[in-house]
Amino acid sequence: MATTSPPPAPEGAPPRALAFIAAARYLIIIAVLCLLLGATALLVYGAKETVGILAALLAGGMKAKGLILAFIELTDLFLLATVLYVMAIGLFELFVDDRLDLPHWLEIHDLNDLKEKLIGVLVVVMGVVFLGQVVTWDGERDLLRYGAGNALVIAALTWFLSNKPKKPAH
Repeated sequence: MATTSPPPAPEGAPPRALAFIAAARYLIIIAVLCLLLGATALLVYGAKETVGILAALLAGGMKAKGLILAFIELTDLFLLATVLYVMAIGLFELFVDDRLDLPHWLEIHDLNDLKEKLIGVLVVVMGVVFLGQVVTWDGERDLLRYGAGNALVIAALTWFLSNKPKKPAH
């Protein structure tokens, strides 16, 4: 019975260095935890603000315009929490473990998927922020330029998403 020796190690980095570099991907867990903590903080703060708004409304200290603005700002806050959560889930799926039980629309298979999800939420956040500016417009600020700037950024992001190569069907 002849024994065969293992093939010679390829030249380059030693195996331990390669193993260390491969394992370093787990450092992303730090970012995931921080993003989840940030999302949680925003959600808790948003819940606290919601209770405060409702208390002010019930006490009769809030008019319709103030109520609308408060909930637009809360929507923005909750959308930012969503961005942090989606980023945390995406980084976890990409670098740590992709076996999370998630709805299909939240699955992230590569960095392009993560960018798509981020850009989609950012476009909505920009729209909500602009809506807040419209609601609080005092007639002094130049909303046309602000809106045009938002529109250009949204158009650029939309163009970026629509001009990326399509993934082959699985």
